[in-house]
Amino acid sequence: MTANGAIAAAIPPAAPAVAPAGPHPYDHLLRREALPHIWCPGCGIGTALGALVYGFEQAAVPREKRVVVSGIGCSSRVVFYIRTDAYHTTHGRAIPFATGLKLSNPGLNVVVFAGDGDLFAIGGNHFIHAARRNMDLLVVCINNFNYGMTGGQGGPTTPPGALSTTTPYGNAEFPFNLPDLAAAAGATYVARWTTLDVRRLRTTFAEVLGRHGFRFVEVLAPCPVSFGKTNKIGSGAEEMEYYRGLEVLKSRVESKEVAATDIVLGKPIVVGTFVDRARETFRDRYVRVVAKARGAGP
Repeated sequence: MTANGAIAAAIPPAAPAVAPAGPHPYDHLLRREALPHIWCPGCGIGTALGALVYGFEQAAVPREKRVVVSGIGCSSRVVFYIRTDAYHTTHGRAIPFATGLKLSNPGLNVVVFAGDGDLFAIGGNHFIHAARRNMDLLVVCINNFNYGMTGGQGGPTTPPGALSTTTPYGNAEFPFNLPDLAAAAGATYVARWTTLDVRRLRTTFAEVLGRHGFRFVEVLAPCPVSFGKTNKIGSGAEEMEYYRGLEVLKSRVESKEVAATDIVLGKPIVVGTFVDRARETFRDRYVRVVAKARGAGP
């Protein structure tokens, strides 16, 4: 055997080529022509979108009954990627658009999917009145504690002392406690999870998409390029570790008050379902009031 032949014999045969992966079971639910998405590495929005798509499927909501409405911001880009009826509306006005859709066609299953700045700064007034009226909507807030798309400015959920491009010495404002606000305004279902809690998030969406009334789910998501970097939390994976070390399920919290769920950097993050109650929806109440006025109902 020649030297070259001996060398060739000593080299193990190449591993067989890996067969290309087959289609993902949810491929038909995404607009592949719009991919790849614009979100930064480590961002949690894609995880939340995946959980919502899973929820639609598990709740067996017919494709023609699904509607997703968003405003402006990183989170609101989901409407470009989900293959369903979807509306990219104006800043802070996703809830009014969704309200109009639901009232004009009550058979639709309408979801508002937007960020903390869109929903609770310019859109805050719409949120509290939709909850007060008990509009039949699911509102999903991706809370990354800053305006990630426009440069990392502080917003209505930026924790006390947190750094941002507009709070370089630390946030001096008191932020909203979103579960507390939603509960006080009248929401029938209120929950909070992080993007670390993928299974719980999926289960929550699968459950609440089959319910009625104003339902609110807060999703704490990494924004490693803006909030994480500025506050020395690090990458998206490192923020997941941050959540892992601080998360406390509501069942383990001595106080059952929703107000005990304030978010402070480095302090425990309370997650779970905080409100689950029945309440007449706005449309049901309106129909009943009109019927009574016409002498056709109690």
